[in-house]
This record gives sequence, structure tokens and C-alpha cells, in this order.
Amino acid sequence: MNVKNSLLLADPDFDPNAAGEFHLLIKLTTDSLSYAIIDKGSNALKAVYDCQECPDSVAELAEKLQRDGYLLLDFKTVKVSAHTENSIAVPDELFQAAQPEDFASYFALQLSDKLHVHPVTRHGFTAVFNFSDALEDTLDRLPGCRRFDQNAPLLALSADASSGALSLDFTAGSVNVSFVRGEGLVLSRYFEIDNAEELNYYLLLMISQLDISPEHTAVQLSGIIHEGDSNYRCIGKYFKDIAFRDAGTGELDSRILGDMPAHYYSSLLALDLCE
Repeated sequence: MNVKNSLLLADPDFDPNAAGEFHLLIKLTTDSLSYAIIDKGSNALKAVYDCQECPDSVAELAEKLQRDGYLLLDFKTVKVSAHTENSIAVPDELFQAAQPEDFASYFALQLSDKLHVHPVTRHGFTAVFNFSDALEDTLDRLPGCRRFDQNAPLLALSADASSGALSLDFTAGSVNVSFVRGEGLVLSRYFEIDNAEELNYYLLLMISQLDISPEHTAVQLSGIIHEGDSNYRCIGKYFKDIAFRDAGTGELDSRILGDMPAHYYSSLLALDLCE
């Protein structure tokens, strides 16, 4: 497994054997795996792992569940968000009049028979999704694991805006997008991008097809992006209201991140806000 682009940050005083209220957050995309351990007793971030340009994030997680001592701890809660092509947002009025199985026919791929639902009350819909059998089997090794699709953390962070709010969450080779207008979710998509030119294409496509007004739209950035890099400059050609998102986790002691940009892990840590 290629883990040359991996990073582990841990509290040097973290005693995994000490009694604590350990909560585990895991985020999987098509090309990255990251996790965070929070001790709710001390309200402190105890460990963060991040692997970018991961050739198979599901296989990497399965392997780490065998050899990573941090992941072998007893956790009070486990939350996972993972990329899947099979995720649809069902308006609440439609969802309440049907069964989750009724919407499986709209899925793009044949994956696991297990269906998951996540009510997103704030935006008036319920996410219906499933994962591959390989990922389900891996997550079954984490007792009590709660599943979320890739959009849940972004939506937990998203700000309502009458003219629109665009959230962009980057990995080394992709971007996850959500666009909210008022309290309604307009778009939630994942795009693979090799360079800023490809990002430029998708931005123009969204501006055109969604009737986005760049001068009145707030852009919220998270993940692997820096002020002044090629992706940031590309966004700046169209939008002026650009901000990096923190994790919305309040008084969490995150000193182990040191000088790392806080927005690198804001979508990972925002999983803690998902219910």
C-alpha cells in the first residue's frame, strides 16, 4: 500500500490505555483516508491521520484496522463519512410517503444491499445511500459505526445564504461540492480534478447551469487548498467572498495541529456535528 503521502499527528501525552471518552471520526474519499480521535472528557483532539493520493482508501482502512494501535481502542462513538456514487437527496415530503427501498432504483451502481438514511432536517431532505460490500465489511469491524455520505460534513458546516453559498472541499486530486441557496440544497457533486484548468471548467459549468451570481455568492473552502495556489487563484477569478472554513467545533483543544492550516481537517472534524 502506498502511504508515502501520509501524516500522523498525535498528542505526545496521549495514553491510549487511560480511561477517556474517545470518539473516532473517519473520512474516506476516492483518493484519501483520514481519521481523528477526540477525547470528549478533556475536549481535546488526541490524534489525526491523513493519507492523500491513496490508491484504494477502503483497502487502506481495512489494513489500518489490523495494524494501527489507535484504531484498536475502545471508542464511545464512531462516525464515518465516505464517498459513494449511490447517494440521493429525497425531499422530506416524498421520503415520508415511501420506504427507503423505493429510491434504490435511482442509484447509479449495483453496490451493497444495505441502505442507509440520514435526515438533513435543516435543508429539508433525507439522504438515502449505500456503500460497496467491501466498505460495509470493513466498517462492520468498528462496533456501533454510524455511516454518513460524503456530503454530511459539508452540509453541517454550510451557511444559509439567500443568494447562495458554495462549499468546496479539496483533496490532492478531487473536490467535493455543495451549493446551498437559502435553506435548500441545490447541488452536491464530487469531481476529480488534475489541475486548475479542470476546476475552472467545473466552476463555469456550475455558474452557468445553476444561475450562480458570483458577486453575491459566499465561497467556503476546506481541505487541501492554500491561499494563492492555482486552485485558489482559479476560484478568485470569479468569486470575491472567499473564506476558509474552521470545523465549527467550538472550544476543542486542537493544539496537536500546530502550524497546520485548520481548514485542512475542518470537514473531517465536522463529522462530530453530524447526528
